[in-house]
Amino acid sequence: MNTGKTLFAQIMDFLPWKTFHRIVDRYDGDHRVRAFPCAEHFRVLAFAQLTYRESLRDIEACLSTQSAKLYHMGIRSPIKRSTLADANERRDWRIYAEFEISRISRVRSNFSLLFRPTSRDGQDSNMKQNQS
Repeated sequence: MNTGKTLFAQIMDFLPWKTFHRIVDRYDGDHRVRAFPCAEHFRVLAFAQLTYRESLRDIEACLSTQSAKLYHMGIRSPIKRSTLADANERRDWRIYAEFEISRISRVRSNFSLLFRPTSRDGQDSNMKQNQS
């Protein structure tokens, strides 16, 4: 019996949820939403992307087969096709675009620290300029 988190839940733990909720508040993404908040919508879309789902019917079928694990994946209730279609239609796309842009810029800044250009002898190019 598995006592840990699902792999999907572990991946979702790495995301900057404070940033996501700040963006949702900026665009009033959860205004007048009762059962399917933006964070849950993002988790469903991420699950669909990671599992190569191509349609709402496909997403619904895949999630319904995993119904015992939905809560542990961060999805609080079963997802119906109509609920997902309504959320896709009514939610502001800028929420998800801005969140992805913030994640990309965060990754870029981390990689720029890791992969600085070096010369052939292994010294940092900035160090060589300072020595001359």
